[in-house]
Amino acid sequence: MGIINENFMLKNKTAEKLYHEYAENLPIIDYHCHLKPAEIAEDHKFEHITELMLGGDHYKWRFMRSAGVDEELITGAGDPREKFRAWARVLPYGIGNPLYHWTHLELKRYFGIDDPLTEDNADEIYDATNAMLAKPEFSARSLVTRSNVKVVCTTDDPVDDLAFHKEIAATDFATKVLPTFRPDKAVNIELPTFADYIASCGVKTYEELLAYMVSRIDFFHAAGARLSDHGLGTVTFDRGDAAAIFEKRMNGGELTEKEISAYHTELLIFFGREYAKRGWTMQLHVGATRNNNTRMFRKLGPDTGYDSVGDTNYSLPLAALLDALEVDDLLPKTILYTVNPKDLQVLGAMLGNFQKGPDFGKIQLGSGWWFLDTRDGMETQMKTLGNLGCLGSFVGMLTDSRSFVSYPRHEYFRRIMCNLIGTWVEEGEYPMDEKHLKAIVQGISYENANRYFGF
Repeated sequence: MGIINENFMLKNKTAEKLYHEYAENLPIIDYHCHLKPAEIAEDHKFEHITELMLGGDHYKWRFMRSAGVDEELITGAGDPREKFRAWARVLPYGIGNPLYHWTHLELKRYFGIDDPLTEDNADEIYDATNAMLAKPEFSARSLVTRSNVKVVCTTDDPVDDLAFHKEIAATDFATKVLPTFRPDKAVNIELPTFADYIASCGVKTYEELLAYMVSRIDFFHAAGARLSDHGLGTVTFDRGDAAAIFEKRMNGGELTEKEISAYHTELLIFFGREYAKRGWTMQLHVGATRNNNTRMFRKLGPDTGYDSVGDTNYSLPLAALLDALEVDDLLPKTILYTVNPKDLQVLGAMLGNFQKGPDFGKIQLGSGWWFLDTRDGMETQMKTLGNLGCLGSFVGMLTDSRSFVSYPRHEYFRRIMCNLIGTWVEEGEYPMDEKHLKAIVQGISYENANRYFGF
């Protein structure tokens, strides 16, 4: 018998009540993910369980490397069955890792398989799941529908023509699939790819770049976008002449750290103001150090499992950035994410400086992200928000995933959340006030996000 039973991770009666009565059956708003719009538009059919469960999932790749699996069976040209066997062989050693739970939730919720995956039953499960993948209910759209997903927000570059989003919108697919504006390539002036990217935008001056970005924001808005996203290694704050810095860089000049910082600052302020004018939400993902393994980056490229937790101090520049927008009353709704648990307190305290009604939690402490997407990370994030802010206004979980079977992670989160709140009630720290407990649990699970983003 498997570990995913009815009360999995629910350790007391109150937790069971909160989850089963208030959270379990609510829809999902996946407001930040990396699903490919093309696969949704084309209603992609998966060739085998290896493609569906392991393809593009750098969380699993990273674990497999840690467990001694050869790269040929991770990202290489190895046989799909052998890759799945390799995953099955090492997964039992993943005690304490959420990947162990995620994998078994995926198998149970989509395939009805309740047995723990091991090398002993790998072939049996491989064959059984592949037989099911041939059925219509396992296509990309069907998996989203079966997961009870109301909204999917993909992550898209400003130059994207959003053709696949338009194609999806023209169908009878009930789930909204909306773009998210991710202008990192226009902000990261220090990268060697910057000049080529700017050329692809068809602009030559800083003023033309800003005008182009405004036109793209409006284009995204017309396609239903209501969020932006920025990936920041850290936050710096310097004011400067961004036009002159842009010109210097495009002419091949070497920029100073202060010039790079000033350009980042001016672009983020510009974008923040544009988002505020349109009622968008700005997401700031802060703190990851990316592509640390040069050899493997050259071989595989980004987002392949060679990123880690950063360790910089950015409290003062983040406060200055938010204040530079707030001073003109143009600070948009903002979600602040970190991958470093030491920064949860920093961000949790920062929220209170810029909250403002009538928004219910205008500035959000983002859900446990990436290296904090664990039981401990989620609990720490919620405890921090509870200690320093308003947990009841939290917009809840997102997948941040490239996988169409990642949606049980919302179930995982909801169980952890209900268990945490249920424990507080059982230990006498909060009354058995069903009216407000229902509002809190349903709010964090679904209602707060539905109201906050206004899809």
